[in-house]
Amino acid sequence: MVSIIKTSHSIRSILNYNENKVKAGVAECIGAGNYPVDVDKMSDAIKLNRFTKRLELNENAKRNSVHISLNFDPSENHPKEKLMAITDTYMEKIGFGKQPYLVYQHHDAGHPHVHVVTVNIERDGKRIDLHHLGIRKSEPARKEIEELFSLVKAEGRKKKEEINLQPISMGKVCYGKIESKKALTNVLNKVLNEYKYSSLPELNAVLKQYNVLADRGSENSKIFLANGLVYRILDEQGKPIGVPIKASDFYFKPTLKFLEEKFKGNKIRRMPDKMRVTNAIDTALLREPAMPITELARRLAKEGIHTVFRKSAEGLLYGITYVDHTTKNVFNGSSLGKQYSAKVIEERCGIKVAGEEKRNQTYEKIPSKESLIDDLQHQKDTLTIPDLVKILEMLTQAEYSTDYLPNQLKNKRTKKKRKGLSNN
Repeated sequence: MVSIIKTSHSIRSILNYNENKVKAGVAECIGAGNYPVDVDKMSDAIKLNRFTKRLELNENAKRNSVHISLNFDPSENHPKEKLMAITDTYMEKIGFGKQPYLVYQHHDAGHPHVHVVTVNIERDGKRIDLHHLGIRKSEPARKEIEELFSLVKAEGRKKKEEINLQPISMGKVCYGKIESKKALTNVLNKVLNEYKYSSLPELNAVLKQYNVLADRGSENSKIFLANGLVYRILDEQGKPIGVPIKASDFYFKPTLKFLEEKFKGNKIRRMPDKMRVTNAIDTALLREPAMPITELARRLAKEGIHTVFRKSAEGLLYGITYVDHTTKNVFNGSSLGKQYSAKVIEERCGIKVAGEEKRNQTYEKIPSKESLIDDLQHQKDTLTIPDLVKILEMLTQAEYSTDYLPNQLKNKRTKKKRKGLSNN
């Protein structure tokens, strides 16, 4: 058995995730702990209210919701009664035996598993410590339960096999391999509820990584004028394929109105993690200020941050979005600050904008000092005096000086008024 524990600040999103699976016919609520009625007699409101009443006892706890999955070997096929017995024993051993919890059996993966939804606020308002819960309590409990219920042991499994037991498996959507609506539902359920984005472009920066697009249509289209939204599957070239599906056709209604409410809340919820992204960018550029922007993207990827470049039809970069898969936050460059916008990032990477008119911007890479000297050596017999003057002018530019600082790092000088000598 493999146990996976995730914490959250939103019990509603965890509950909705599992209930949406039930409505889609790929899961069922098989039991509950410390609820006043049986699960088959509970409404959605009863399930949620039991949790929210408990959370009201301690409003200072930020991460107060817990989502646990218990995953079993593909060869195991336990009846519901045994799954509930295993779950009840596990919850007791990790210190959640007296907490309200719901148990869902999922049928949409290649291995048997259950999800447990609960909160860590006790009846007296005290908070159950979640720090190192997996190491301190879950791991010992798992080993005891494997022996007690004669389960296939996770100990000694190959790393690859353990990864395959992740409760939520989601990859890129491939058109034709799985029914379109089902494939889109799997992706949307995870991304919409787990990631924090504040605009449609930011949301699409995540969705496109799974070959999915949230599309409002062109400005003059019927769907745009009606404030509608459709979801599309993309091919490997990023082009829409197949028939789009209206947002209102999904059971959880991920409409534009739904997303706009998400945008408002996410702007606040993602702020504590903003500095992680800016620090990662600054650190990458600090080590080597002049680099291609593709190299910056590669370095950020090592930190779990995916960089999305938005370019015009002419190939000019006009926007950057950073997707932090570690904290599940999405930031448009300008929302992090001016120094992280597309234009300034290009400048910080050693690319300068030539020309004054923004409409006719052209971008050129500043050649290195070494390459200029190398060209000078190879062409010394054919260079004219104007050529030599031009190269010398380039070598004396601020960008090639050892004490050169980007514009955004220079201290602003205050102008001092000169006192007139004629004044007495």
